[in-house]
Amino acid sequence: MDGKASEHTTVELDVTPRRGPWRVEVGNAVSHRVLTLRDGQAVVLGSGRGAAVLVDDRAVSARHCRLVATAQGLAVEDLKSRNGLYVGAARVGSAMVTGSAGSFVVGCTTVTVRRGEEERREAADVPELVGGSESLQEVKRLIHHYARLRAPVMILGESGTGKDVVARALHRLGGRAGAYVPLNVAALPDSLLDGELFGHRRGAVTGAVAHRAGAFEQAHQGTLFLDEVAEMSPIAQAKLLRVVEDGQLRPVGSERSVAVDVRILSATLEDLRSRVEEERFREDLYHRLTTLILRLPPLRQRRTDIPVLAQRLLERVEGDVGPKHLSPAALARLVAFSWPGNVRQLAGVLYRAAAVSVGEVIEPSHLELPPEIQRRRSHRPDAERARELLREHGTISAAARAARIPRTTFRALLGRAPGERGQQLGGGRTR
Repeated sequence: MDGKASEHTTVELDVTPRRGPWRVEVGNAVSHRVLTLRDGQAVVLGSGRGAAVLVDDRAVSARHCRLVATAQGLAVEDLKSRNGLYVGAARVGSAMVTGSAGSFVVGCTTVTVRRGEEERREAADVPELVGGSESLQEVKRLIHHYARLRAPVMILGESGTGKDVVARALHRLGGRAGAYVPLNVAALPDSLLDGELFGHRRGAVTGAVAHRAGAFEQAHQGTLFLDEVAEMSPIAQAKLLRVVEDGQLRPVGSERSVAVDVRILSATLEDLRSRVEEERFREDLYHRLTTLILRLPPLRQRRTDIPVLAQRLLERVEGDVGPKHLSPAALARLVAFSWPGNVRQLAGVLYRAAAVSVGEVIEPSHLELPPEIQRRRSHRPDAERARELLREHGTISAAARAARIPRTTFRALLGRAPGERGQQLGGGRTR
């Protein structure tokens, strides 16, 4: 709703207790700031002189809202601002974060708060990744750290989180002389696997009138990115293992092996560890490919990146739909959504909204968001979904059955001892 909020309206976010200072991230399309609040401290956010934390946002009032850290939680109060304080799609007068995390919108700026996180050093920038949230900063730090190493890297993340973008960044920062060669191995039938990976010599197969280099030879002294590696057949896994182990391959139709110097990056949205437990993925290949691991956070875990992401995505389609920007209420709705399709889904939603909006401003009515329903997925749930299932079903055994994964895998997600039973976990509520 867009009307003025009652000063008695309160929203309580999260109820899972956690100790430590509050880490506050303030992000929009222009800037990203981080500050720490300890119990007893208060700060005013705004765009004018009366604010302790200046927010570069024309939709934010001079003194927009006050944050107060207490032993009971973090209180947020709207200071009679022009554009209001939004939690989800609702404009409210105040909010109380009583647990580990919460988020709200002021103007066109997202504010995310987390309890118990100490200050960390800033990461060197990776232009390919848009955003300044703490979770994305950690990914950027690891990219810089891993880039110049030779060991294989496994990139894990949900669909649409940008695994291919991270792979390209690792190659670019690694400074390798050879090419970057991406290959979706899930799309390769076994009959074409040898030729695509290892190449073939003239006359080796029907229509082979000349030598054709496979992906490994094309990536010599460079980087080979194997996408959707969890979907490889057992035959493909065995053939890949041989090359990964000794750096030697034999093109189809050749009697001699060829040495290749290739750094292997692989990616999957599946959990390979559970596939190994289920004997659907070779354990020896698993250990070879997962020497280093990069986990990409889903968009719902880095909500302060949504303003700058949305701005960048709208700029990319400006040639088609003209200049567009989000109203505060529309941004609040985007921030509140869980984004199961992550950045890829956000891009589609924004394009449709920009196409149907008549003027330059995108309002909530222009946003076509699917209902947030719980879907069973073919792959293993993440830790957040595992906690939801445990809350719904009460015990690890019942929750693991609902997730269709082994109990050992489910316990690993929760980080629990083998004999521990599920306990009730708190969730957000409003009043």
